[in-house]
Amino acid sequence: MSRVVALIDGEHYPPVVRFALDELRREHDVAAAAFIGGTEKVDATGSDDTYGLPVVRGADARDAVIEAIARFEPDELVDLSDEPIVSAADRFALASVALAHGVAYRGADFAFTPPRARIVTRTATLAIIGTGKRVGKTAVSAYVARTLAAAGRTVVVLAMGRGGPARPELIRGDEVALTTEDLLALAAQGAHAASDNYEDAVMSRVPTVGCRRCGGGLAGETFFSNVPEGALLADTLGRDLIMLEGSGSAIPPVAADATLLVVGARQGVPYVRDYFGPYRLARADGVIIAGAEEPFVDARALAALVAALRALREDVPIALTTFRPKPLADISDKRVFFATTAPPVLIETLRTHLEETYGCQVVAASTALSDRAALRADLRAHAGSFDMLVTELKAAAIDVVAAAGAEAGVPTVLCDNEPVTLGGDGLDAMIDRAYGRARDRHRLRSR
Repeated sequence: MSRVVALIDGEHYPPVVRFALDELRREHDVAAAAFIGGTEKVDATGSDDTYGLPVVRGADARDAVIEAIARFEPDELVDLSDEPIVSAADRFALASVALAHGVAYRGADFAFTPPRARIVTRTATLAIIGTGKRVGKTAVSAYVARTLAAAGRTVVVLAMGRGGPARPELIRGDEVALTTEDLLALAAQGAHAASDNYEDAVMSRVPTVGCRRCGGGLAGETFFSNVPEGALLADTLGRDLIMLEGSGSAIPPVAADATLLVVGARQGVPYVRDYFGPYRLARADGVIIAGAEEPFVDARALAALVAALRALREDVPIALTTFRPKPLADISDKRVFFATTAPPVLIETLRTHLEETYGCQVVAASTALSDRAALRADLRAHAGSFDMLVTELKAAAIDVVAAAGAEAGVPTVLCDNEPVTLGGDGLDAMIDRAYGRARDRHRLRSR
């Protein structure tokens, strides 16, 4: 029988609430109630005898729920309240609190459960999760892996993606440097050769275990994945740390000792304030705001985003970052076609960076790397004007860009998206701190 705390309000007549609590007791151990507001039909300062069980009160609904969870350690919160005490937005906020404590939250016609950690590894774990797709999570993950490896720490990246392999696949990025030709051969065999695990292995040069997932819930649960099997494989490698890389807003179903959250600057305040943004933020030991530059996002919108984060978590470190392309081979004196998933508003910034930093001439650029039809049209439109293709390792990088280069006899150079800190807390210091927390918490749980 599951242990339950009921959420009640003063807009329901007490005998009606007691009736509901009695019905709830038929199937659950109802340990207590959290009074979350309302005075129309009850004195909110009344005794526990009114409802026949302990009643927790707080300064507001959130405080009452947090106190009730701490005191009674329920498996589930059952919401017996209603409008006007709780709106839909209020319920998501309370659900975020519950899920952050590992407690399910259920009402009359809804149920939210915390994403399950289906496996606990023997190795310390650091999760890199995001508020959505195209926020730069994989680029951040590769940078974290490189930074830790450069500091002498041994890591393996466990990546799950929508195009991952049918069985968990180990790529020894620390031993073998995958080339564009290798990736073309993999694509010819039916693999999604620009999937996150290949990007991680190529850009970070550490071992990478690739997995797949399908479907994602509001709080980050996946419908199907082979990540638990991948975690078992990663756990055999004897590394100091397993990095758990999320997919979109989905969270790997593996217990995380520490977590870094990547937030897209342009997504704005709703992605952290509303729905299950507060839940993801509650998990975070550090927040990386990616794309924090104009004209991608204006200064006022960025300030509002930082303020929203601070309103929810005053304690969490926040790093403001953006990305710059870093080719993996020499592109100097070349006429370059550059393919990227970056938004069109940033293309001139990226073009200038490539030309001034690497000595090439960007004769054409396409932001349609995730739109195969548009990308092919861009390549055709500029055919003959370039003698080198430069592309991020994402989306159609291999099956369209590199394939077109092979057909035309033009080399393809892959490029990393390197995070650049613009303000806030230092990214490298955040990484070092998160690694330390992951190792410390791992030691505690190992006892």
